[in-house]
Amino acid sequence: MNGLMTRGSLFDDFFKDVAPGFYVKPLHGDPLPAQIKVDVKETPDAYLVQAEVPGVPKDDIQVTVEGNVVTLRAEVKQQDAQHRDEKLLRSERYFGAVSRSFQLPVDIDQANAKARYEHGVLSLTLPKKSASGGQRLAIE
Repeated sequence: MNGLMTRGSLFDDFFKDVAPGFYVKPLHGDPLPAQIKVDVKETPDAYLVQAEVPGVPKDDIQVTVEGNVVTLRAEVKQQDAQHRDEKLLRSERYFGAVSRSFQLPVDIDQANAKARYEHGVLSLTLPKKSASGGQRLAIE
């Protein structure tokens, strides 16, 4: 047995020993982590963000940018299908959502921001909004 205890393994082992015929392990496990893991890198012109959201369809991921605050949200809807001519013994479904917000040092140019999702990794290119600085006034 693994030296590290997993969440709930103490109770799982107890119920397997007490009532082995009634214990049924879930089919899906934990579909989403408690928090989206994010890597943020900075270049002179933009922030590059990579977020792990495995097993989530692209259409169920939302990215919102407001000023310098970035919010990532992912929803999971899993349901086991029953096939024709089968007797349903157990049906499991999982519905859940996880979101993460973080603040960047500079406002983001939302018009030029880009997002790509591939192999469970969401990649964002968030260009920095150019700081125009002060405008020089003509003296009359």
